[in-house]
Amino acid sequence: MKVFRYIVTFVLCTLSLCTLKAEIGFRGAWIATVANIDWPSKEAVGNTEMQQEEMIWILDSLHAIGINAIIFQVRPTADALYRSEFEPSSHWLTGKQGEWGDKSKVESQKSKAWDPLEWTIEEAHKRNMEVHVWLNPYRVTLAKTDTSAICANHIWRKHRDWFWEYNKQWYFDPGLEQTREWICTIVQDIVQRYDIQAVHMDDYFYPYPAGKQQLPDAKTFEQDPRGFNNINDWRRDNVNLAIKAISETIRECKDSVEFGISPFGVWRNASVDSTGSATRAGITNYDDLYADIRLWIQKGWIDYVMPQLYWEIGKKVADYEVLAHWWANEVRGTSCKLYIGMAPYRLVESQKSKVESGKSNPWATGNEIKRQMDLNRTIPEISGECFYSTRPLLRNPRGVCDSIRSVYADEDAEKEPLVLPWE
Repeated sequence: MKVFRYIVTFVLCTLSLCTLKAEIGFRGAWIATVANIDWPSKEAVGNTEMQQEEMIWILDSLHAIGINAIIFQVRPTADALYRSEFEPSSHWLTGKQGEWGDKSKVESQKSKAWDPLEWTIEEAHKRNMEVHVWLNPYRVTLAKTDTSAICANHIWRKHRDWFWEYNKQWYFDPGLEQTREWICTIVQDIVQRYDIQAVHMDDYFYPYPAGKQQLPDAKTFEQDPRGFNNINDWRRDNVNLAIKAISETIRECKDSVEFGISPFGVWRNASVDSTGSATRAGITNYDDLYADIRLWIQKGWIDYVMPQLYWEIGKKVADYEVLAHWWANEVRGTSCKLYIGMAPYRLVESQKSKVESGKSNPWATGNEIKRQMDLNRTIPEISGECFYSTRPLLRNPRGVCDSIRSVYADEDAEKEPLVLPWE
């Protein structure tokens, strides 16, 4: 009888451990185009042939380590890395906003037909990789952008009253209905014309606070407070209205296309809200970026949430493990999937780098990404992970590509580990 009880206990414990192991179905990587971070390289700007070669190398390299989805930034600053009748071509792609000149040897007729998004979708799908288009909703310029470089037919020149400037950057005014309508027009155009799997937005909603500078939206609030007495609640509602409208636009156009958000990793600290995370982050989504991610999850407006957990396990003010469990609790019982945004760009080879006096940088003393991947697999709600960003990842710091390839190969019985191609 005792032997039987021991056997039953062992079987139940084994089954419990099996159910705890998360299935990581989504394995993504961000391809950032703003400031030519990942693609195209500065050398390839305006050169279709080089851009295609670079994208092929990126897709082959990502596929080799087991990545099955790319998050491709196609609207970094109210511009387009695709053919658009609404917004101008991006200068990060062509060298000059609004122009499609080509410096390559590609035949002129082929060059004129070049649509980076359409072409990348085709190449990614050949490799059985999903394509999520990454749009930045409000940003129009970066701090170092010379506004004289904004082309004549840009919406910023036609409707300057739709925008305001903060910390030397221009943004759509989130408090205007025209802003929401414009963003939905862009989303509708992309979803209708391209074979994508998702629309993706990251953490850039209202701009990150810049010291004591005040957001220049008091006038908009006074003109149309919509019943709100508190400007912060009104700002959150502005973003809520935009997210809801975008969600509805996507579903009306093509119900198979998902809507995903990759927010800053902390919703609220428990010190100001008992339901927040046990963190001490200096900035939070709810209080500083006016992005109430929790509401979007609960309302079913988004299909997946991908918090950017760019900190190490054990970090005092923002512990990766604490936050992974907090977000898992938020999606539990909802239709929203949880993927984790991870930061291989933080891995460094040198142990000389310090994060605190007398303490070694954990990103320089071990493969922190591998530790986090192992942790993800103990949390059933985590069904995906994504790496920021592609070029830093593919430099293989601290052997992270080898680790990723090994983990994904073990999970996919049909895939043998592949050799990572390199430039």
